Parts: sequence; C-alpha cells; structure tokens
Amino acid sequence: MSYFDAASSAPLHPVARQALQASLDEGWADPARLYREGRRARMLLDAAREAAAEAVGCRADELVFTSSGTRAVHSGIAGVLAGRRRIGRHLIVSAVEHSSVLHSAETFEADGGAVTRVPVLRTGAVAVEAYADALRADTALACLQSANHEVGTEQPVAEVAEVCRAAGVPLLVDAAQSLGWGPVDGDWSALAATAHKWGGPSGVGLLVVRKGVRFAAQGPVDERESGRAAGFENIPAIVAAAASLRAVRAEAAAEAVRLRELTDRIRARVPELVPDVEVVGDPVRRLPGVVTFSCLYVDGEALLHELDRADFSVSSGSSCTSSTLTPSHVLKAMGVLSEGNVRVSLPLGTPAEEVERFLSVLRDAVTTVREKLGAPASSPATVSREDTLVVDTLGKRCPIPVIELAKVIGDVPVGGTVRVLSDDEAARLDIPAWCEMRGQEYEGEEPAEKGTAYVIRRLS
Repeated sequence: MSYFDAASSAPLHPVARQALQASLDEGWADPARLYREGRRARMLLDAAREAAAEAVGCRADELVFTSSGTRAVHSGIAGVLAGRRRIGRHLIVSAVEHSSVLHSAETFEADGGAVTRVPVLRTGAVAVEAYADALRADTALACLQSANHEVGTEQPVAEVAEVCRAAGVPLLVDAAQSLGWGPVDGDWSALAATAHKWGGPSGVGLLVVRKGVRFAAQGPVDERESGRAAGFENIPAIVAAAASLRAVRAEAAAEAVRLRELTDRIRARVPELVPDVEVVGDPVRRLPGVVTFSCLYVDGEALLHELDRADFSVSSGSSCTSSTLTPSHVLKAMGVLSEGNVRVSLPLGTPAEEVERFLSVLRDAVTTVREKLGAPASSPATVSREDTLVVDTLGKRCPIPVIELAKVIGDVPVGGTVRVLSDDEAARLDIPAWCEMRGQEYEGEEPAEKGTAYVIRRLS
C-alpha cells in the first residue's frame, strides 16, 4: 500500500518512535515537582522546548506546547484578539485558511467582531496588496497560512508580515504544513503548528507568541505552559515531536529537491495521461511534496475508492467526498474545478518507482469511473427555448450536471446558450470551471422555479 496523504498526517518518523519509547520511562512524572523524577521530567520538557524553538527560530520562552495544532490556532487567535481588544475588534483571514482558523473567525464574528476574508488568486495565493487594503485602524489581528493544506501553494508571508508590521498589526501564521521544511520567513508575531504534519506523534501542537505582542489567554488557565495551555504536559509525545522536527529538518534540503522532482513529474504527466484534467495550485511557489489535480466528469469519492483498490491512499477536496456535498472552500475560493479532485502528498522517502506505479494506474482508474458515470440509463431531460437549450439535472449530484452539459453543448449553435438547472451546490463552482477549461462563456446564474439556472454561451 502506498500512502500518498502526508499533508493530512505524515507517518511517524523513526526518530519520533525512538524518542517516544525512550522518554516513556523518564518523562512520566510531574515536571512542576521538585523531587528527582519531577526534575528529570522537567529537563526533558525544557530540552524539547529549546529544540523546537531553535527549529522555529524563536526564543524558548515564547513557545508553549498545546494538545493539538487546532488548539494552538484557537488559543493563539483568541489570546491575541483579547489582548488587543482596546485597539479594535477587526480580524483579517484569507479565504483559504485551514478550517481551524475559519472556525475561530466565525466564533469571533458571532460574538460581535468584524472579519475580512481576503480573496486569493487562481493559484491559491493571496495578493499582498489585498492584505494591505484590508487593514483598518481597528484591526486587532491578521492571519495567514504559510502554505495551503489542499493545493500546496506557498503564501507571501514575509511580504504580508512587513505590511502588517508597518501598520502595527500582529500577524499569526498557521505553519502546520511548512514547518517541517524550514522556518517561516518574515517578521511574524505568532505562529501555530502541529507535530503529526512533520512525522511527530498526534496530540502535540505548538504556539509561539513573540515578546511584545499583547496576549490574554482565554478560558480557565493554570500555571502550566506560561498559562497559555492548561493541563498536564504529555512529555513523551512532546519529546518525540521535538526530536522528529529536528530529524526531518536535517533531511529537508535533500528531500525537498527529490520530492519536487517527483511532483513535477506528476504535474507534467497527468494531463498527458488523462484528458480533461486541471492541475491546480501554484506551479513554482508550492510545497515540495504536494500536487493537486481535478478530473472532469469524475465522482471524487468513486475515484478515491478506485485508487484505494489499486493500493494508493490519496485525499480529495471534491464535494463528492463530503457528507455536506459542498465543494472545498479552498477550491471554491480559487475558482477552480472541484469535481474529481485528487491531492497527492508524498511522505519523506517515497520511492520514485511508486510514483511511476501511481501514474500507470491513474488513467485506468479515471476511465473506469467515467465509464460508470458517462452512460446514464436515460438521456438528460432537455427542452428548446428559442435559441436556448435547457438541461434539467435537478436532483443529480456532482459531477452529473457537468457531464450532461458536456453532452449537449455540441447541439447548440455557436452563439447559442445552454441553461443547466441544478440544485447541487458544487455546480456553482464546477460549471464556471468547465467553461474556463473548454473555452466557453459562462454568463452567470439565473433564478429558477427549483434550484438554480446556470447559463453558458457556446463560443466554439
């Protein structure tokens, strides 16, 4: 089985396993106690903090360990917003942040705060000017991920941090996806990350708040972790997290070159092997091991199952793989195709032979899914309305609306239009993306008696 979903959670690094086993015998006691066992546990905790701080590029007393990366994000955002409440109640986030950041923003908004969600380019990156335009006199905090978790696009953190610093606004960086590859550049103010993304154990996050940043911990607090992360520290897991971070950093430079070559190969070969594919994300400014593409006329969940049967574990941002049947907020914000979406994220040490094997089975997997969806039992319900063809796909889910559109577009005279009726939320993203890929004009939405009418004009 080839595990190609390291962006969700990387396999436990051998160094993490060794450190975890070794520290189980030494790190079980309360590090706040003065007896021998407590002092021993305190030494392990302090050493892990020093090692993690060195990797991040901060002072040891600026870093605390949390129970997860999500907890680090929630605590960091809430603490900075509370500390700067007198400045104002305005928060800036990008539209493609991890759900932990967006959930914090929603909670803040529900409590009366104001939130600006900065849009992104089609590559998934923010424009620095967009952050500059979003800054206000009452802005308490800005947040920006270092790299996107779904498409791998790296964000201009250093440039945004400079803009924020000039305005006197702290910038919190979600560095979960990138910290294993290197420190985050720029004059950022706070940072959150999680160990299971770089090969450490799950259940360990870290939060960094630079000296001079106003911070007020929210909720019940205790004396542990400077009052910023309540509860007994999981010292063996923390030690393993710090040890694995140091280990992956030692391998990062060489592995980055090697994995980038492999993902470049996937980016180039997938469009050659599979027709009607859109490779998404920035082709240059991206994480070394991540490549994401979307296949027209493919059910994302069916494709993932087909690849799983071929012994490949990948992930997807398709609406078809979600219980809510809504497209990924990242792909939606980028304005790219969501149906048949596949994210390949290679763990350290992935053999080149496994990438070749993946490419060799991908075409058949996509073909199999398309054949299952491409020949429906009955033709789509179509009616002519002057020079407009109406395609009724009400009650049908991604990717059926786009499949039926593709079937009838050739029946429409050049200059004529098609109205696709759909009540599937994903159609709002996938139909415009299809038009972009196929060189047709998307004219927009119209109200319909049921669902929504999407209007497409044939150009060629």
